[in-house]
Amino acid sequence: MGDEQRYGEYVAVRRHGHVVELVLDRPKAMNAVSSEMARSVAAACAALSEDRDARVVVVTSTHERAFCVGADLKERNSLSDAELLRQRPTSRACYTSVLELPMPTVAAVHGFALGGGFELALSCDVIVADPSAVVGLPEVSVGVIPGGGGTQLLPRRVGAARAAELIFSARRVEAAEARELGLVDLLVGEGEARTEALALGARMAANSPVGLRAAKRALRLGHGLDLRAGLEVEDAAWRTVAFSGDRAEGVAAFNEKRKPEWPGE
Repeated sequence: MGDEQRYGEYVAVRRHGHVVELVLDRPKAMNAVSSEMARSVAAACAALSEDRDARVVVVTSTHERAFCVGADLKERNSLSDAELLRQRPTSRACYTSVLELPMPTVAAVHGFALGGGFELALSCDVIVADPSAVVGLPEVSVGVIPGGGGTQLLPRRVGAARAAELIFSARRVEAAEARELGLVDLLVGEGEARTEALALGARMAANSPVGLRAAKRALRLGHGLDLRAGLEVEDAAWRTVAFSGDRAEGVAAFNEKRKPEWPGE
């Protein structure tokens, strides 16, 4: 499993070389996101953002039948309106902390990823799923809206009309259709989501950490801009890597026909 560090009761971080596994570990509640769990996810992501050894983060779950079933509705129903309003920044920070991780991120979805659970996956760069996966944003069926980034991230994946159909119908989508619609990116064998996501993470982590972070920054900041503005974002990111130690090592390793030893700067 590698070294494990706990963030509160419900979140663990495991290290596999330069790949770091962020584990949702609240099995008795199918990883429903309580205030405590939200704070733990945000704390773990804050630490990982500063970790120069972490080249890729893979988000996984310990539950046999669920990646994450979304917000903790039992907790939410116990809150007064004022308490719910005060809790909102804590809830929001859970999702934005994953979204704003500076390194590539991969979600490993097994079983249910609904509401906030699917929004955690959408906050990652790539979603790997197995045939048990069931995804969806059912919030309007309980009188709210996707509030963890779903109304913004889903149309960026699948287009405005498809996102509208999925959000307004609140329907659940099983793995095969989810792959067809682009709700998940890779569909792997039964029970293989975590293994394959970690393997994908390892392939990514073999590349330049400076390059990975700069490429992610360009992808994220450039999305939605007109082409000319996007190319300026790309050029700015290129300038941050062009004279880096990683670039010098990458060129030297290529010329010497060996694997690079990235300095990460």
